[in-house]
Amino acid sequence: MKRFEIFFGIIKIPIDLIMVVLAFAAAYQLRIFTERMDIAQPIDYTILPTASEYLQFSIKASLALIIIFALGKMYALKTTNKFSQESKRVFVLVIIWAMAIITYFFFTRTFPFSRLAIGYSWALAMILLIFGRALIRILQVALLRRGIGKRSLIFIGNNNITKEISTALSQDSSYKIMGLIGSKTKKTDLKILGPLREFEKILKRRKVDEVIQTKSDISETQNEDILEFCELNHINYRFIPDLLDVRRTNIEIETIRGVPIINLKPTPLDGWGKVVKRIMDIIGATFGFIVLSPIFIITAIAIKLDSKGPILFTKLDDGSPVKRIGQHGKPFKFYKFRSMHPNTHNLRYTKLAEKNVRGDGPLVKIKDDPRITKVGKFIRRYSIDELPQLWNVLMGNMSLVGPRPHLPEEVEKYQKHHHFVLTIKPGLTGVAQISGRSDLHFEDEVKLDRFYIENWSVWKDIKLIFKTVGVILKRYEE
Repeated sequence: MKRFEIFFGIIKIPIDLIMVVLAFAAAYQLRIFTERMDIAQPIDYTILPTASEYLQFSIKASLALIIIFALGKMYALKTTNKFSQESKRVFVLVIIWAMAIITYFFFTRTFPFSRLAIGYSWALAMILLIFGRALIRILQVALLRRGIGKRSLIFIGNNNITKEISTALSQDSSYKIMGLIGSKTKKTDLKILGPLREFEKILKRRKVDEVIQTKSDISETQNEDILEFCELNHINYRFIPDLLDVRRTNIEIETIRGVPIINLKPTPLDGWGKVVKRIMDIIGATFGFIVLSPIFIITAIAIKLDSKGPILFTKLDDGSPVKRIGQHGKPFKFYKFRSMHPNTHNLRYTKLAEKNVRGDGPLVKIKDDPRITKVGKFIRRYSIDELPQLWNVLMGNMSLVGPRPHLPEEVEKYQKHHHFVLTIKPGLTGVAQISGRSDLHFEDEVKLDRFYIENWSVWKDIKLIFKTVGVILKRYEE
């Protein structure tokens, strides 16, 4: 999901809120104005709500509208609806919202100070909401025409379906169709980029956001190769339903000119899930810093008293910054409490290499590691050494929950399918971290991380955070 699409999905919420509050404010003044102009019946000014009371009611009504709009899928991050269709949905949902307000007054046995003012509010809200959506659409189209936010698209397959869908999408300003991968057997207006056997080279040469596969007579192996390549290179993959057996739960189905297309997403975190998870990370990390601040201070003092060296492990033996590999394979500066003697990090690959007990994958674990300090053993046992990673969470490099953050030299040894764990941000804790820690076989760890990525939910994250706390407390009892 492009940031452009996420931005225009999010901005609709505050715009809708502002428009509804403005509608209520304008309706209030309009009711008084029409009474003074003898257009409407006089108002009993003794029952007029104060400005503060009226504002509170308008905000509550606005929030109710946002909920109704959300249920009506008015905040979809990626939409192909025309403005006329969007306006019709606004009209219908505003009527539902009006009925909800009437129902509220009925059950609470309260009455608005003016039924005419409420009527004005609904009418003005509908007009201003459509106006706000129009402004957003105008800005969006203006940016797309300048090439900002366009999704570069390549088709795999040269057939009638490709022609039909490409014709429809060519009229959509949000797409830039780069061509197709396939044979020249059928005449097409699209640029033929090369044969299917060279699809990896073609996609690597071009910055592609999306692939639509319309070719069905492809071997199972080729299908798997295409799908895996798109996953590992963060390319949105869509296909005609009868091409492949669906092997994911994260699918969205839409139609273009009556042709059903499945959008296969590697994770529910593609879209609003990403926004929700980021909000949870900021709140959780901030709360963690406040609550755990005494532990930070005590740990820092203990490390200083126990051994020479810095409090935080931020630099390697050669003085370069400590880094881990994050989302999409991007390295980031990594913070931990120092649990080892200074300048001993690289010994894991030299003098201590023969003590590595993790021979099943790229990870390294030294048995009876002599580099660890006395305080280091304690803070490692209870995962206190990892608390500074809350800063990484606040900075957006990590998440509270996710796959384990791995070293650059470990990622270099990944097999092709291992790179899928880099689809999302690494986590302070995760399924693998509480399911055996470093004793878990690497392939099992990858499987657990893949399951988490493909089946993410808010409740799963909350459960994993509580399970992590439980695992740590259990170690105190042992």
